Amino acid sequence: MTNTTRVLTVTAVLAALFATPAAAEGPHVAPVKEFAQAQVAKWIRNPSIVDAVKAQNSKHAGLTPAEVEGLDQQWRSQTGAASQPMIEQVLNSALSQHLSGLKADQQGLVTEIFVMDNKGLNVGQSDVTSDYWQGDEAKWQKTYLAGPDAVFVDEVEQDESTQVFQSQISMAITDPTSGEVIGAITVGVNVDDLL
Repeated sequence: MTNTTRVLTVTAVLAALFATPAAAEGPHVAPVKEFAQAQVAKWIRNPSIVDAVKAQNSKHAGLTPAEVEGLDQQWRSQTGAASQPMIEQVLNSALSQHLSGLKADQQGLVTEIFVMDNKGLNVGQSDVTSDYWQGDEAKWQKTYLAGPDAVFVDEVEQDESTQVFQSQISMAITDPTSGEVIGAITVGVNVDDLL
C-alpha cells in the first residue's frame, strides 16, 4: 500500500467514524481492543503498577469526598502555574517513569497512559492530565466499577495540539492474588497509526 493510498484509507475510515452517531461503536473499537489485549493487559499485571495502586489505595483509604475534591482542585490550579509541586511529585514517581517508558516503547502509537486508584485519583501518568480525579468520568466508572474484566473504548477525538486522531482504552486493574479490582488504566491510542 502506498502512503497516498494509506492516507486515503485512513481518511475514509476516520470520516466514517465521525459520521457514525455512536462513534464508540465504530470501526476503531476492534483494533483498539486487540491492542489492549495484546499490550495493556500485560502492563496491568506488572508488579510496579499493581504495587503502586495498592500503596495509594492504602494511603488514601480514609479520604472523604470533600478531600478528593480538594486534591482535584489543587491539581487543576497547578496545571497552568509556575509552581507545580503536586504535579511534579506524581510525574517524578517511579510509576510515572515506568509509564513514560511504556509510552516511548510504542513509538507514537500511544499518546498517553495514566493509572487510577480505587477512588479514581491518578497514581501515575506519562503526561500531565487536566485533572487529578477521574472518578466522575466514564474511563473509571466503566472499568473500576464494572468488574475485573472491564474494558471501555471511548470515542475517537482529534487532539487540537497534535492534530492526531485518538481514542482512549480503559481497563480495570486487579490484584493478581485476590482477583479484586483495585484501580484502572487509561491509554490514549493514535488511531491513525493503528488502522
